[in-house]
Amino acid sequence: MALSRFWSFIIVLSIVFVFYQLITGGIYAVGELVNGKQHDPIVVAEFTADQIKSSDTAFYANLLVAKDDGVVKHDSLFRLLKSGTVEVCVGKQNADGIFATCKNTIIDIWLPLIGYLTFFCGLLHLLHASDAISKLSKTLTPFFRKIFPELPQGHEAYGFMTMNFAANFLGLDNAATPFGLRAMESMQAVNTNKEKASNSQIMFLCLHAAGLTLIPTSIIGYRAAQNAANPSDIMIPCIITSFIGTLAALILVSIKQRINLVNWIVIGFITIVSGLIGLILFYVGRLNGIEKFHFTGNLSNGVLLAIILGIIGYSILHEKIFRKNETNIFDAFVHGAKDGFTTGVRVLPYMIAMLVALSIFRNSGLMNIIMGGINTMLSFMHVDPQIINAIPVAIMRPFSAGGSRGFMLDAMNVYGADSLTGQLSCLFQGAAETTFYVVALYFGSVNVKDSRYTLGIMLTVDVICVLTGIFVCYLYF
Repeated sequence: MALSRFWSFIIVLSIVFVFYQLITGGIYAVGELVNGKQHDPIVVAEFTADQIKSSDTAFYANLLVAKDDGVVKHDSLFRLLKSGTVEVCVGKQNADGIFATCKNTIIDIWLPLIGYLTFFCGLLHLLHASDAISKLSKTLTPFFRKIFPELPQGHEAYGFMTMNFAANFLGLDNAATPFGLRAMESMQAVNTNKEKASNSQIMFLCLHAAGLTLIPTSIIGYRAAQNAANPSDIMIPCIITSFIGTLAALILVSIKQRINLVNWIVIGFITIVSGLIGLILFYVGRLNGIEKFHFTGNLSNGVLLAIILGIIGYSILHEKIFRKNETNIFDAFVHGAKDGFTTGVRVLPYMIAMLVALSIFRNSGLMNIIMGGINTMLSFMHVDPQIINAIPVAIMRPFSAGGSRGFMLDAMNVYGADSLTGQLSCLFQGAAETTFYVVALYFGSVNVKDSRYTLGIMLTVDVICVLTGIFVCYLYF
């Protein structure tokens, strides 16, 4: 319900605000909102070629030479079109327009997702067909039963959730999504109210979105590209921040669902995970910059290869199970891969609906107004300007991964990758999730219409991660 209202309100408010600006002269045209592309120049006025020629012959001659590149004059870009119209542009478009968003969602996001889902769902079906997922689930039952009390003992969702958490932990977002979607589907099978999120689904999604990450591979890569002195120095703050966020999600959902976490199984598991993280951090801390990058890359991708090897190897060792069911390993993989494709088709409408809404929200200018208001409030409270300069990344992250990534790269480019602003921007990008997109994608995959309090807790965790990130950066850097 909360997601539905958010989606409806931002579209209505954004379009009403656009028409208001058009009537009052705040904007010249609304075409960019529908047909424009991100970073396209924004047209603020138009003249005929004869008007420009009669007022400034020399400038008009420069326009003829420049053609599509245009000529900059007084912070405005003048472009002579083939139609003979001269466009005056100021600034650039914040995001793709509606049509471009629909197209790019399919080409850049959905098609790759289909590929990931097809392959990894094939592997997951091998786990299921070889009975490995049930054994893994039974092994993890003592812990998962404490935080997912509504799921039956040894439920297959335990295994899928474990694979999802492991992939997120290693920074393998593409691999984590298929595991997470299968976990949601398996929990939906025992959900008594198919249109309302179950307690187990809420707990899983909040823990997933908290995004406990050991290796923020992409963030390290971006910092290296921006010539950071030590690109992997963000690794420890990112681990600490995402770990605190995960604990916060666990505690908040447990309070809401009245789950008792004070027991030796949960405390022992958290202690073991904390110890494992500590050992890895201790080892990584002894490596230099190049060695860290090499180690983290090999660890994340190596573990993924090991998982693939383990699944297929286990299937080979238990091939008699496949023969008993009158199939074989390859056919079982293909059967599961088809399910992955079907899942991908089912989630497409939810992806487009949310991403188009966010596109309208950003291009309308409302997002900039909100950011400006928050920055003004923080300045009034005498918050460090370096923190304020990184806040746009934190605000944008729950809405758009691409938008927040753009703010992060801009912050590193303007203020420096090794500045507090640059480091905080990377931390906000790496230790948080695209909240609204995730809620729409995961609940959309199982046709859940009422997400209950999921969105509220996830946004609260986002705020906790921002505050923790600021504190950790001050201590660490």
